[in-house]
Amino acid sequence: MTAADARAAIAAESGSSDATAPATWRAALAEALGTFALVFAGTGAVVVEAQTGALGHVGVALTFGLVVMAAIYAVGEVSGDHINPAVTVAFWASGRFPGARVWPYVAAQVAGALVASVVVALLFPGVATLGQTVPAGTALQSLGLEAVLTSLLMFVILGVAVGAREVGLLAGVAIGGVVAFEAMMGGPISGASMNPARSLGPALVGLATGTSDPSSLWVYLVGPVAGALLAVPAYRAVYGDRAPHPLVRTAAQ
Repeated sequence: MTAADARAAIAAESGSSDATAPATWRAALAEALGTFALVFAGTGAVVVEAQTGALGHVGVALTFGLVVMAAIYAVGEVSGDHINPAVTVAFWASGRFPGARVWPYVAAQVAGALVASVVVALLFPGVATLGQTVPAGTALQSLGLEAVLTSLLMFVILGVAVGAREVGLLAGVAIGGVVAFEAMMGGPISGASMNPARSLGPALVGLATGTSDPSSLWVYLVGPVAGALLAVPAYRAVYGDRAPHPLVRTAAQ
């Protein structure tokens, strides 16, 4: 396959063309903004609940689901609204996403999460964890839970996404709904991160301010990525020939 053929395949999978696909910097900016919104609203809800008790566990879970849904509608047409390094890596592994954009996306997602955690720290000085995810039980229990939760989430994302873009009228409802119910179920045990950037932001900012313990951070880096990658062969096994065909990667990818 020539480079031109590869670009055409990418365009066909994503529903866009070279002429209309957003520039990498613009897509990365959308990822940073979307991840900022997720971490600011989600971890902010955790902090508000810790201080006031006004939201409850269900309220915090719904906040995460609703902000994911809103972000999909806000920037999905520009970047696909991955807002999650595990999702970006899994889209690449599925052949729907070009490798050249993986690192710009991941860097933007982490940057958005870090800025969001800094803002939360400034708005709520003296809070204990900034919404950091910490295992309630053993690290291995949370590792397994994070992997399973993220795998289920990624399976749904693969089912509703157009190529590597989370777009469409019901995509936000489906994906946001999964995030919400998984946060309800897994939140009390592992924090239901399902997203390395969501955990990395509060952990690093908390480490800088002396309010967090990063010893369990690896759980939220390894678990979600492993789970998202497991969803790719599972999706292809279930859908078979109906699944979108993987792109043929060039050496640059």
